[in-house]
Amino acid sequence: MKTKRRSITAGLALATAAIGSASLAGIATAPPAGATALAGASSASRHHQTSGPTLVVYSAQGYDSAETTAFQKATGIRVLLDDDSTGPLLTKVEAEKDNPKWGLLWVDGATAFASLDQQHLLMRGWEPSVQWNSLGRAAVPADKSYVPTGLTMAGTLVYNAKIVKHPPTTWQQLLQPQWNGEVGMNDPAVSGPTYPFVAGMMSYLGGTTKGESYYKDLQNNGLHVYLTNGDTLAALEAGIIKLALIQSSAGIGAGLKTGGAVKTEFLKPVTALPSAIGIDAKAPKAEQSEAEQFVEFVLSAQGQKVMQSGDPTGDSLYWPVLTGVNPLPALPPLARVPAQTINPYLWGAQESTINTWFTDNVVS
Repeated sequence: MKTKRRSITAGLALATAAIGSASLAGIATAPPAGATALAGASSASRHHQTSGPTLVVYSAQGYDSAETTAFQKATGIRVLLDDDSTGPLLTKVEAEKDNPKWGLLWVDGATAFASLDQQHLLMRGWEPSVQWNSLGRAAVPADKSYVPTGLTMAGTLVYNAKIVKHPPTTWQQLLQPQWNGEVGMNDPAVSGPTYPFVAGMMSYLGGTTKGESYYKDLQNNGLHVYLTNGDTLAALEAGIIKLALIQSSAGIGAGLKTGGAVKTEFLKPVTALPSAIGIDAKAPKAEQSEAEQFVEFVLSAQGQKVMQSGDPTGDSLYWPVLTGVNPLPALPPLARVPAQTINPYLWGAQESTINTWFTDNVVS
């Protein structure tokens, strides 16, 4: 069964009616106030509206408004925040490659940054002076073109335990007839955490051809494709689907919201998903310096507290990449998570091609 985007809108309308606006508000992350202010500004006015440099932040993180506000208060550096989903932000960065309007990009997925690095769009050779733990050390690229800020997991299995008593325990079980029309996931062309999930499955299954076959099989078994974590969770809550394949932070957050009714399982393997910051290679030196200060603030004790409190039922549910910083209590020990890592430079270079294939063959 093919799932067209227009049917997604209709399905979410049913979801809204079924669970109510209050419940949806608790699941989906609303854009922070900074995004609205920036959206109204022309691209020309978003750089250096004051006598001093202004740091323009493109971000898809749920805690970005809290973090930029805290940074501006602590340093006096003016920040303009453009908050959006990862897909639209990356499209904007690509469109602006000859005349960038951004100074700093903060999204989930090292593949996105590897692709930008391969296009020489990221500042290289700088790393903050921090104490990385093993996760952090593993996530820093050799050319130091982007900086890890945390770790979640892509494509975890999320379900309501009151409805689903015996969830699948392997990826192949999702193809069984009992799950026909019951599985939903995000669109990798829009949702930042989803392309690494798709790439991770292709890597695990032995390459793009076998991965494409798996996703076609999922589609033939009635796969629903929504835009982002919030949309897929809304469909789960409304009973349109029974199984959601979404980012770990969104699933665990939904569990907190529902008093534990919504569960998150990590099928073997689940793909590790670093969040990261990259600095515009073409930004003025003064703005690059401000961006470096922002990175250092994010990775400071104060900045980590903001990251862990700014979106407590969403993106704050990450595993830290610094020594001395503990994950929030809702997170399981990382040693119990059957995680795999993928080569961001190998898979980042294929992101546009694979997303186009997914749009043409799975979504439409």
